[in-house]
Amino acid sequence: MIAPPRDAPGHWAGAPSACLVDGVIYLAYRLRRPVGEGRGYAVVVARSDDGERFETLTVIGKEPMDAESLERPALVTTEDGTFRLYLSCATTGTKHWRVEVLEAADPARFDPVASRVVLPGSRLVGVKDPVIRHDGGKWHLWASCHPLADPDEADQMVTDYATSANGLEWVWHGTVLTGRPGHWDARGARVSAVLQHRGRTIAFYDGRASAAENYEERTGLAAGQGYSMLLPQFDEPVGASPHPGGGLRYLDVLRIPGQGWRLYYEVTRADGAHELRTELHPD
Repeated sequence: MIAPPRDAPGHWAGAPSACLVDGVIYLAYRLRRPVGEGRGYAVVVARSDDGERFETLTVIGKEPMDAESLERPALVTTEDGTFRLYLSCATTGTKHWRVEVLEAADPARFDPVASRVVLPGSRLVGVKDPVIRHDGGKWHLWASCHPLADPDEADQMVTDYATSANGLEWVWHGTVLTGRPGHWDARGARVSAVLQHRGRTIAFYDGRASAAENYEERTGLAAGQGYSMLLPQFDEPVGASPHPGGGLRYLDVLRIPGQGWRLYYEVTRADGAHELRTELHPD
């Protein structure tokens, strides 16, 4: 659906976040070059009437965000119709990640100059790749958290959960999903989408078995009751690429009334590049 910057390993289009507003699908996604050539150099915000063909509204580069790299964004709307774009920003020269937010009445008018840090992380923890929902009168967030005490171990990840009255100041409630020793997700588990289905909380998540599989995570399925602990449901991933590396990650899900469930995800191609794809699954 959306091709990488080049047809070569290390070049990616992906890490999507989608929302549906008045019948229009808005999508934010990340563009990346290899390490040493720019890494995550931009986040694109686009719109589509059919969920498949997108028109670019704006492109936000890493430079105005004072970031060494950008990773997965989160695109949401508030109750008054304001668009919010949460950006995962790598702090230059470190393994640290933080999350900043931009707000705009029009998603084509996000201004990096007006950004504010909402998830600062700390010297011991990097925070990125938020999944954000507004439900039950408050905001809910799941974020990928990485240990920073040992730089060689900073690729490890767990998912922590937080809540907020306004989506800007957050209260953390601890870790709700971790990898399982000896399994395909042993090195870490990162929630990529959360939805309510038949009275249960369903979460898709990215996992990997080792540090060597960094950037080639596969997709698993977890479930729970309410917004508390999430338990992996299967011994194997539910989504993977058939090509070397096997990466299928950052899966997001939209419920489209009258159509079904539309999926967006980043997947590894035969040439080693990653592209952004979509699928529609009827009810």
